[in-house]
Amino acid sequence: MITSEELLVRLLLTGYRSLVRPIMFRLDPEEVHEHVITLLSEIPDPLLMRVQSLLGERRNAITLAGIDFPGRVGVAAGLDKDGIAARSWGALGFGFAELGTVTAHAQPGNRQPRLFRLPHSRAIINRMGFNNSGVEALAARLEQWGVRRGNNALDYPVGVSVGKTKVTPLEEASDDYLYSLRTIAPYADYVAINVSSPNTPGLRSLQDRDALRALTNALVDTAAELDPVKPLPIFVKLAPDLAPYDLGGIIDVCQESGIAGLIATNTTTAREYLHPSELYLANQAGGLSGAPLTRKALRMVESIASQTDLPIIGVGGIMTPSDAQAFFDAGAALVQVYTGFIFNALALVRGINTLTYPSRAR
Repeated sequence: MITSEELLVRLLLTGYRSLVRPIMFRLDPEEVHEHVITLLSEIPDPLLMRVQSLLGERRNAITLAGIDFPGRVGVAAGLDKDGIAARSWGALGFGFAELGTVTAHAQPGNRQPRLFRLPHSRAIINRMGFNNSGVEALAARLEQWGVRRGNNALDYPVGVSVGKTKVTPLEEASDDYLYSLRTIAPYADYVAINVSSPNTPGLRSLQDRDALRALTNALVDTAAELDPVKPLPIFVKLAPDLAPYDLGGIIDVCQESGIAGLIATNTTTAREYLHPSELYLANQAGGLSGAPLTRKALRMVESIASQTDLPIIGVGGIMTPSDAQAFFDAGAALVQVYTGFIFNALALVRGINTLTYPSRAR
């Protein structure tokens, strides 16, 4: 017999797929994205409270890296780069949000078009290139809302993904990341180091062991200097395209440097599992996300969990609650969604919040 919870999820999914998504998918994907983020930012507080009472229940709270998460599903980096809609995510059922990726300096990103929707493959290809207003703008926005590390002003923990400014030479990358860390540290509950986007030239070379060791040591040491009693947790976001040997070395570096956890994974440069009708898009440069990434990201989570006790945030191709369950069973303590949210909206968030799963809290 179907439960009231299952009925609500089905109604949310049917309504979105039959009424809202067909209209949105007829429009330019980047324009739609910007309109939705703007719309979410403009919801008045009384309506947000009503939405939260109807849809925003979060369950299975967990403490991870010293942070109290009211729910296990979060907003993945890239969905709300500048934190414009940050006031709304908790009301929609998210237990945390990773804002960004932001860079030390504002930058426009890559030339448009740079976002491609693949509806039959349930996927997206993007080469956005860290388009954002800069870390100072995000810090100012959080300041305006009274957000401080640990004060739960937005009703959920705030993560911030930081990346390298495109014009910054690789040999100066540490200084670039350190500037972003120092700027955002008073406001973020954790910082994620994005060294795995395929859309900034040379960025993934920072996953090489020596480069990553220098970067993580510098960031962890600086976090300890900023708050010797309770240093800001630093996470590292990994690419799904790493060879097993390279992954093992990265895990060793992260453990040695005091990284708080790993985020697996970013988008992939591979073009596997595309629908035949959309193979013509395979030559588009950028990272692929969505259903074609599910198996690869899941294998990455399984591999990481078999090699370390570091907390894992699973992300990449989580399109259904069953996908999220598989990530939890593989060893993820939290999950994040982006493409799955675009394709299935609040039904996905609500469905994940109803799951039960093992804990890898640390």
